[in-house]
Amino acid sequence: MTALICGSFAYDTIMVFDGRFRDHILPDRVHMLNVAFLVPELRRNYGGTAGNIMYNLKLLEGDGLPMGTVGADFTNYREWMRKHNINDKYVLTIESEYTAQAYITTDKEDNQITAFHPGAMNHAHVQKVPTDDGIKLGVIAPDGRDGMIEHAEQFSQAGIPFLFDPGQGLPMFDGDDLMKFIEKATWVAVNDYEAGMLEEKTGLSREQIGAKVEALIVTKGGEGSVIYADETVEVEAVKPEAVNDPTGCGDAYRAGLIYGLSQGMDWKTIGRIASLMGSIKVASNGPQNHKFTQSQFREKFRAAFGQDIL
Repeated sequence: MTALICGSFAYDTIMVFDGRFRDHILPDRVHMLNVAFLVPELRRNYGGTAGNIMYNLKLLEGDGLPMGTVGADFTNYREWMRKHNINDKYVLTIESEYTAQAYITTDKEDNQITAFHPGAMNHAHVQKVPTDDGIKLGVIAPDGRDGMIEHAEQFSQAGIPFLFDPGQGLPMFDGDDLMKFIEKATWVAVNDYEAGMLEEKTGLSREQIGAKVEALIVTKGGEGSVIYADETVEVEAVKPEAVNDPTGCGDAYRAGLIYGLSQGMDWKTIGRIASLMGSIKVASNGPQNHKFTQSQFREKFRAAFGQDIL
């Protein structure tokens, strides 16, 4: 079952400041802030929601196609995708723009200062959901606002079930917008904080949102996740081998959801696959640097849950 993953592609530049922001930002001077931080450690990663989800789905040997708009500087990223046998036919280059860029500075207390340039992501709406390429499942992940709205409508019109994952794009939408997404979506996935925002903006409880779709999936970090479907399913967290970088953990989790849904698995198994994917990712720096074989994944699943993947 081929999934079309609509979302962003981005370069994530991570800089680590070996100090504490609070020692250099004076509370009584924030109105005239002028600071500089020496960052001896710097990493540039391939990221973005569509890129991250597809990378993880590929690790699971799932069938998917990412769709998004990128800039003229996407050459190296595209080579990375092809190296990992990820089909890029729906990755459109906007020559006049840069690929979306996130610049993240982290201090020794894990506080972050982030600057984000959307660039080509703002053109996501120029791409249309294909209806003649065997797409059986869709994903609306954070992307350009117009693109998210139009792709949801196109999935709905085509009768293609889709997962709505508003993520960091949630503040772009008001309650009415979010209700329209929920009414069209088949599944909704958010983290615990985003679930609270969704409740506040729509006026619906988690249970009420879950009743409007086939399932509402809420991740809670180290506390696991909860799936509000025909019945509420509690999914345990998997203790990671190390905690190195949370960037992209949510995307890894969603790849597990997509894989399980495409295989017609039950919610408990789907949630456990997703939970394990997030655990594997957090042990690796960057959203697309972890690796495993299918046999290794099955061994990890057995070790974590005491049973085989059904």
